[in-house]
Amino acid sequence: MLSTYRPLFAIPGATRFLAAGALSRVGGAMFGVAIIVMIATRRDSYGLAGAVSAGGIVVLAVAGPVIGRLVDKHGQRRASMPFILMTFVAGLVTVALSAVGAPAWTLFVGYAVSAFLPEMGPMSRARWAHLLRDEPDALHAAMSLEQVIEEATFVLGPVLGVLAATTLFPEAGLLLAYVVFTAGSVLFLAERRSEPPVVPHDERPHGLAIARPGVAAVAAALFMVGAVFGGNEVVAVAVADEAGRTGMSSVILGAFALGSALSAIVFGTRKFTGSIARRFVWCALGMFVLEAPVLLIDSLWGLTLMMFVAGSATAPTLITGMTLVQHLVPRAFLTEGMAVVITGLLIGLASGTALSGILVDSWGAHETFALPVAAALLSAVIAAAWGRVLGRSVRGARPAETS
Repeated sequence: MLSTYRPLFAIPGATRFLAAGALSRVGGAMFGVAIIVMIATRRDSYGLAGAVSAGGIVVLAVAGPVIGRLVDKHGQRRASMPFILMTFVAGLVTVALSAVGAPAWTLFVGYAVSAFLPEMGPMSRARWAHLLRDEPDALHAAMSLEQVIEEATFVLGPVLGVLAATTLFPEAGLLLAYVVFTAGSVLFLAERRSEPPVVPHDERPHGLAIARPGVAAVAAALFMVGAVFGGNEVVAVAVADEAGRTGMSSVILGAFALGSALSAIVFGTRKFTGSIARRFVWCALGMFVLEAPVLLIDSLWGLTLMMFVAGSATAPTLITGMTLVQHLVPRAFLTEGMAVVITGLLIGLASGTALSGILVDSWGAHETFALPVAAALLSAVIAAAWGRVLGRSVRGARPAETS
């Protein structure tokens, strides 16, 4: 298994941008929980905390494709650095506003401005797509490695954010998030050898990445995957709280993340020769089949085991979806295209979190598992409904890995 991934680290500059990108993503994973803990502690209002956090997610979702397009046009370092510095300054202002008890609306503005930031995942994957453009098997392994890193940062980031905010002072988690994100992003952009070259302006196709055939379908499918994540997070906490064992929520969610990370590692060692569009359909269907049994299990340890199994299908779905987009857009739209589908994932995550919170109050904790199960089913339905279109689009499009 290690033989599959070892060659990736031998590529000049790869270890540096991979480590720096991971550091940046740890900081990014801290934002959501850190802002909630900070505001809930200072203002004693989870409603306000959730609203400010949701506003940031909306801004991030809008900013992703916009900044991604600028990155494709002007290069990663030139396009991203101003936004990273703006995020850092706005973040410091937001922390200061909270500490001095400024009006609530100022927190909305400060956090929203700080959320207008570049997404590290698409930029890191774009580097791999450039470096391994003639090696599809190695690129598949690199995409899997990226997913493993994201799963790890999703677990580590919130833990660090909560730990800093609860052991130091309420703003410490958010402050640490901005410092870690900025440091990782600057180090990532400082590694210039692996940065993809910019396609000359006169060679760029017209239009937007989302208008390319099949891209919107993949984004819609990943919107539902995001709803699976958001639903599972809220319901796991609610189920554990209802059973009087709140601490088990982290165990249940950790099992889901672990299952996803391990499956990403194994998935990256596999070599595929069939249609990537068909593979996407099967991965999405597998996600539904493995998620559905949570409706039948009541014990917390049984749920933990089942969530580990369910998590094993999410990483292959995400890896295949991200790779599929690389085949659907030209090289000049690569970062923008991946940012579009990640935006779908983020909006789905926010929507799943919000809706599941409402349903827990209406239906009950365990019954609300119906939401992520339904989202997984819809993801499979969308992938299957567009399967032939995706297949034709892949065959007719110029792959992003080629020039």
